[in-house]
Amino acid sequence: MPVIPWKSLWQEMVSDARTMGAGAYVLVAALVLMLVAVIVVAILGWSSAEGTDVPSSGYAALAIGVVFSMICGVGLMALVFYSSRAGYDEPPKLVSDATDREPGSERDELSHRPPE
Repeated sequence: MPVIPWKSLWQEMVSDARTMGAGAYVLVAALVLMLVAVIVVAILGWSSAEGTDVPSSGYAALAIGVVFSMICGVGLMALVFYSSRAGYDEPPKLVSDATDREPGSERDELSHRPPE
């Protein structure tokens, strides 16, 4: 098992924090405040529903939602990997051939121009 160098990791985080601008600190503070708000709402919601039971239809709906979400996630990730491996993520390249030129078009006129 590899040993994690906590001291060097901490030093790297401190040096990164020193290079952050004011906007980055505002963003981090906003994210932390949103996290705290979500935790508070979750605790209040969980404690307010004390003593209630979830019907079996609720558990069925939850299971169907989880399965559907997993199918969507796995399917989209498979499409991302297929797209990457098939070369669909490469930048476009202009491929011109003789059938691509229309008479009178700008490309046709440029192709018949003598080299300069």
